[in-house]
Amino acid sequence: MELYFPTEFGERLAYCSAAITALIGLFLMFAPGYTYRVLKLQVKEGRSEAYAEARSAGGFMVGFGLVAILLAQPMIYLALGASFGVAAFGRILSLMSDRGSVFLSLLLLVVQAILAALPFLYGLGYI
Repeated sequence: MELYFPTEFGERLAYCSAAITALIGLFLMFAPGYTYRVLKLQVKEGRSEAYAEARSAGGFMVGFGLVAILLAQPMIYLALGASFGVAAFGRILSLMSDRGSVFLSLLLLVVQAILAALPFLYGLGYI
């Protein structure tokens, strides 16, 4: 199996979304403390379960991104886009009901919407 780099523009955008997903997952998996500080999250003293959850979620993102890159199938890109779309919907629910940093949440909503749109539109055949 060889690493395939896409030639079509739409597939390149979906590929980049998968690569960014894997990179975010790597940061979450190997530097959860730094990631929590950037996201302005706190971990209670003596409670390391939050780090385990971040590492687990990061591993899922790395796996999903790498599988999308290695297999390069439209249906996998479609699943990646749909997953980020649902995550963006959860972010919208959080903005409406929780009291957090609005600027950071809006910024992350834009990032999630972009990461959702690129593979989703490619998977549906629009780009």
